[in-house]
Amino acid sequence: CVCTGNICRSPTAEAVLRQKFSTAGLTDQVTIDSAGTHGYHIGDAPDPRSQAAGQARGYDFRGQQARKLTAGDYDHFDLILAMDAGHLSMMEAAKPANSRARLAMMRAFGPPHTCGSDQAADVPDPYYGGTQGFDHVLDLIEQAADGLVRDVASQLKNH
Repeated sequence: CVCTGNICRSPTAEAVLRQKFSTAGLTDQVTIDSAGTHGYHIGDAPDPRSQAAGQARGYDFRGQQARKLTAGDYDHFDLILAMDAGHLSMMEAAKPANSRARLAMMRAFGPPHTCGSDQAADVPDPYYGGTQGFDHVLDLIEQAADGLVRDVASQLKNH
């Protein structure tokens, strides 16, 4: 899961996905991590507002530290999820030739968007807003996570 600084959206997605895959009994079959397109906060814990919103819903952020997406991630992971179109564009430009990772938007696994703009596919950055933005991010990520877990479970069942 990738956002800008790896302190709000992507660690939230990591925490949500860890719990949802655990609930589905698939923890031993997936590797979940998060990173940022930029190294602004390397080594920092997730934003306290992200943690508070997530912990209120039962998600665990323990052990998470911000890091920057690396070239090695494109070979280590099968799927790398962007939180917004800008991240996806940067990830596509940085993706090494012949790497195995498929790149996608996080919300591609959620319900269809209600408006046709590219921004409708984004998980918006809550950093400069109030606490309601962090709850909205959680809503969007939870919806997408449910779809992703169903998709992965189906793929694993068919292999």
